[in-house]
Amino acid sequence: MRASFPKNFYWGAATSAHQVEGGNTNNWTEWEKANARRLALETKERFSALPMWSRLKGVMRDFQNYISKDACDHYNRFVGDFDLARSLGHNAHRFSIEWSRIEPKEGVFDESEIKHYRAVIAALRERGMEPFLTLWHWTLPLWLSEGGGILHPKFPEYFERFAMRAGEAFGGEVKFWITVNEPEIYCLNSYYRGIWPPEGRGLVAYYRALSALIAGHRRAYSVLKNGRSNIHVGASLNLSWFESAGGWHDDFLKMLIDQIWNFHFIKRVRGTIDFIGLNYYFHNRIESGLNKNANERVSDLGWEIYPEGLYRMLMELKRYQLPIYITENGIADMYDALRAEFIREHIAAMERAMKDGVDVRGYFYWSLLDNFEWDKGFWPRFGLIAVDYTIQKRTIRASAQEYAKIITSHREGLLGP
Repeated sequence: MRASFPKNFYWGAATSAHQVEGGNTNNWTEWEKANARRLALETKERFSALPMWSRLKGVMRDFQNYISKDACDHYNRFVGDFDLARSLGHNAHRFSIEWSRIEPKEGVFDESEIKHYRAVIAALRERGMEPFLTLWHWTLPLWLSEGGGILHPKFPEYFERFAMRAGEAFGGEVKFWITVNEPEIYCLNSYYRGIWPPEGRGLVAYYRALSALIAGHRRAYSVLKNGRSNIHVGASLNLSWFESAGGWHDDFLKMLIDQIWNFHFIKRVRGTIDFIGLNYYFHNRIESGLNKNANERVSDLGWEIYPEGLYRMLMELKRYQLPIYITENGIADMYDALRAEFIREHIAAMERAMKDGVDVRGYFYWSLLDNFEWDKGFWPRFGLIAVDYTIQKRTIRASAQEYAKIITSHREGLLGP
């Protein structure tokens, strides 16, 4: 039986600049320094219910865990990291560029950093890997964050200028552009829940921030597409499959939450989006309230493993008749006990959706490397490749080899791994 995967399907993994590069100076590095000790003191309250608490509470209580420092030193080691990705059969890689490096002062662009990212793109091309470039993965230059960040009245204009310079610098070598990563997650945690910088709180702040990112996306799309007919511009969205238990009130709540969370951004940017980037991590069962999940299998972070939700979410996105790339899908699994099965099951769910008419064109596992997971620090291990942060040693996990076998088997036209 032949597989439904097109010959030019993209297989790879994803990273983000702040989480892997190291040596950054931006709004997150300043927030880390100011909040590391508080985060360490709050670990029991935050993590004691997790499966890994007893084994990792020492690390979780260490304030150094919450400061990104050198991260994976990917800034200096990207060539070797891409060699490893290529050895695993990846033909594409999603990464982000660091705004604070490229524009460290307002309106001043650092040509040496632009040259660095040109080298990153060239290294991918030399290894036969298609670059998927993300403009913004949550960090901001200090000049912008100190002036109001996302809520600065001129944020959309600043983002447009950044996108224009990036397009001029990399447009000849990058076909796939992602303007913003998970705008809904960023706005939820940074402007509604107040747990990420700048620690805003409230529904009004959430919608103001989301509207700013929508405006920024639309402007970035326009300048990136101007004179470049061969590029594709989209956004990566963290979408959850909200499952109704079946009662009329559950159906109504699903419809309402879907419109607020899953489809609001897509609807607002219609006409300025060439593809949807789907980041799938969460399923949410609605039964007289949210989060009524069975949680029969969970990751180290306590997140439910529910591949059926990926199939369902893809089917719900079919209505937009746009190409879809799964730009993130991964699991925190320190001992690599669940990752191979996680990948197999989610790819199988993706394949079912493709057979049912969904135009999926790529799958990017999160993440290529263990990395700095924002307010959780270094202890969650998402990587196909394990990183010993003390000596920056890389070790390919067994699950990465299984993913490589899956890639090979699908390229050969076989169903399943």
